[in-house]
Amino acid sequence: MSAGSFGPLQFNPLDLATEAWEFQKHLAEGTRVLGQVEDVEYGATAREEVWRDGKTVLYRFVGDRPAKGPPLLIVYALVNRPYMVDLQADRSLVKGLLALGLDVYVIDWGYPDRSDRYLTLDDYINRYIDGAVDHLAATHGGPVNLLGVCQGGAFSLCYAALHPEKVRNLVTMVTPVDFQTPDNMLSSWVRELDVDLFVDALGNVPADLMNASYLMLKPFRLNLQKYVGLVDTLDNPKAVEDFLRMEKWIFDSPDQAGEAFRDFIKQFYQGNAFVNGTAQVGGQKVDLGFVGMPVLNIYAEQDHLVPPDASRALAGLVGSEDYTELGFKGGHIGIYVSSRAQREVPAAIHRWLSTRGGT
Repeated sequence: MSAGSFGPLQFNPLDLATEAWEFQKHLAEGTRVLGQVEDVEYGATAREEVWRDGKTVLYRFVGDRPAKGPPLLIVYALVNRPYMVDLQADRSLVKGLLALGLDVYVIDWGYPDRSDRYLTLDDYINRYIDGAVDHLAATHGGPVNLLGVCQGGAFSLCYAALHPEKVRNLVTMVTPVDFQTPDNMLSSWVRELDVDLFVDALGNVPADLMNASYLMLKPFRLNLQKYVGLVDTLDNPKAVEDFLRMEKWIFDSPDQAGEAFRDFIKQFYQGNAFVNGTAQVGGQKVDLGFVGMPVLNIYAEQDHLVPPDASRALAGLVGSEDYTELGFKGGHIGIYVSSRAQREVPAAIHRWLSTRGGT
């Protein structure tokens, strides 16, 4: 034990005082920096509305170079806004894809309200996705490339199984397929939920409740550690803006349409419908064996929301003879916004599509 230290933890009073002083300096500088930071926005790329059905809007992203080839339609999850794929100029999957010449579109589900209480999975898949795909097919001629993200990937699998003639190539990213892997904490919680009582009582599912559930999957990391870590960057306006932009995206979440939530939880989290072959949409059986187009399945190796095994289960279920699986370092969100992801993910998607008539 060194002189002046206390106990087995080796606390040194001088070191503690120095750290406390540095902490106070960062806080003082942070007060000045925060006063200079304006309201942050996300969504770095210009976009134009090309189709609409109710609150659901199809946007086309406008790149700096002419786009060629079949359209690439991004289908995002319902639980967050879709602009995680275009968060900011230096953290944008969309900008990377546009730079490689792809013609990129995204479905924006909007913000459900009480009038949307009875929207079902059939509405989201056979009305909204199908409507957007039909618009793109009429505009461009022929089937589209589909890129499904997280829950949007599960929707895209259902869509591709029900309408295989309309999908040229299918890309799934951090998409749950086996909803009951042993390391899926969210699934373990939801499997015991009385979802009928839950939806009957609440109607639409509040966004704040959903966010609280996700944060409690990593309570120390997501409720405390990241805010303590922020202190170390308070003297860097760019880092503060990046942090605030991410926070704004996290908490700008839509409510969930009650009936669609009920159906998705009961079929997939509780019934593991893809694995058990019981999935249905609008009274139609969803058989992943009919997903016969080329499939690229991308997963994040450190994903706590969709563990790798939950995504890799897709290999044994699709009917495609052209199935490719790629794992990237990072978590559920990092696969879009990390510097490594910016270098690797758009290039991997473009390279895969380019050998399958998708560019």
